Amino acid sequence: MNPGGIIEPSTSALSLHADDARRLPETQMLQSTLDVSREIERLEALRVTMVAEIDQRPVSFDTLGFRSVKLWLAANTLLEVPAAAGILALGRALGRQPEISAEYESGRISGGHAALIAKFCEKPPNGMPDEALGPCRQALLDCATGPAATTEALRGAIAKLERIFESDDLPASEDTDRNEFHASKTLNGRVAVKGDFDAVTGEMLLTALSALTKPTNPVDDPAGMRSPGSRRAEAFTEILRHYLDSGDSPTEGGEKPHLSLHVNATDLTRTDTEHEGDNGNPDPFGDKDIAHMPWMGPLSIATARRLACDCHLTPIVIDDGVPLNLGRSSRTVSKKQRRALVARDHGCTFPGCGTPPAHCEGHHVTHWADGGPTDLDNLVLLCRYHHRLLHHSHWEVAIGEDHHPWFTPPGSVDPYRKPIPAHNRAGPRAA
Repeated sequence: MNPGGIIEPSTSALSLHADDARRLPETQMLQSTLDVSREIERLEALRVTMVAEIDQRPVSFDTLGFRSVKLWLAANTLLEVPAAAGILALGRALGRQPEISAEYESGRISGGHAALIAKFCEKPPNGMPDEALGPCRQALLDCATGPAATTEALRGAIAKLERIFESDDLPASEDTDRNEFHASKTLNGRVAVKGDFDAVTGEMLLTALSALTKPTNPVDDPAGMRSPGSRRAEAFTEILRHYLDSGDSPTEGGEKPHLSLHVNATDLTRTDTEHEGDNGNPDPFGDKDIAHMPWMGPLSIATARRLACDCHLTPIVIDDGVPLNLGRSSRTVSKKQRRALVARDHGCTFPGCGTPPAHCEGHHVTHWADGGPTDLDNLVLLCRYHHRLLHHSHWEVAIGEDHHPWFTPPGSVDPYRKPIPAHNRAGPRAA
C-alpha cells in the first residue's frame, strides 16, 4: 500500500481486507470484484466435490455427534441444514454425471444450473432413446454456459426437450413422481417455500388460492398497496389453518397436528408499556423473543398475545420452565359459543370486511391473560388479517350497549376517533 492509501495494482484481490477494498480506485475495484467472484465460484465447486467425497468415505459421524454429513456441515459452518443438504445432493449427482461435473468445476456453469441439468439427465423423459441423452446433455450445457446464461432459458430448454420426447406414458406436466415441495427456515426466522407440481395439483392449488384471494378492503389499505403475491400468501395461510382445524388430518405422536405456543406466564400478561425502561425509553430487549413454537422457534410478545386468543391454538403457559396449563381447557370458545358468535357477527366484524365465519377467528376484547372472560360479551369474530391488525395497530374494539362490536379507528384514520359499528350492522350508539 502506498503512502496515499491507494492499493497497488499488483496486490491480489484475494488478500484484501474490507478496509483495503473500500480504498480501491474504480477500475481496480471492478476487476477485483470479478476476481473474488470467480474464486468464490471455484471454492463452492470444490466444496461440493469435497462433501461428496466425505460422503463416500467410511467417516463415523456418530462419534463426532452427528447423524449425517449434512448435519455435520451445517453445525460447523454458517450453512443452514437445507443448504448443506443441497450441496451434498449436488455432489452425489455430479459424481454420477462426470460431463456436468467437469463443466461445473471449470467454472463454466453455475451450481444451480448444474443441478437442473443433472436432474434432467438422471430422470430423462420416458420417450427419450438412450442415444439421445448425450446430445441433449450437451445442448443443455451449452445453454447454461457463461455469465449470460439464465435459469429461465435453461428451464425453457428442458421443457422443450421434455415435450419433444413425450411418450405414451404420462407427460411431464402430469407426472406426480416429479412433484417437489421445499420449505426451509431462513436466517431471519421466516420460511422460504419452493415447489414444482404436476398440472392437476397445480390446478387444485390455484383454485384454492383463487377462492380465498379477493381485493383488499380499502379501509385497511387505502393506497391498495397489498400485492397479488401478498394476498395469495394470506390465502395459503387460510388453507393451512382450515386443514389443521378440519380434524381430517392424520395423527402425529398420537394426536392430530395443531399449533402449540409455549409462553411464559408473566411475559404473556405484560403490556407494551411494561417493555419500556425506567426512563420511558423502549427496552431494546422488550417485545422480543418471549414465546416459542416447536418448529419455528421464538415469537414476539405482540404476536404471542394475538395467537393466544385464537380459538384454534393451544398456548402452553410456562412458569420457570414448568408448564402451568394448556390454556384452552377453560379458555377456548366452545362449539355452542362459536355458533352463537357466528349467529351474532355473521363473519368478520371489522368495518367493510365481512369475511365468512369459516375464515374467522375468535378475538378476546380483553385478553384472557389480563383476566378477560371467554363469553360473548368479550368475543368478536375477525378474519386473520384484521385479527392481526387489532393486535398490531391502534385500532380498538369494544362491545357496545347493544351487545355488538364497535370499532374505534386510530387518530390517523379519524382525528375524532368516532366509534364505527361492526360490518353490516348500524347500531344506535357505542357503549
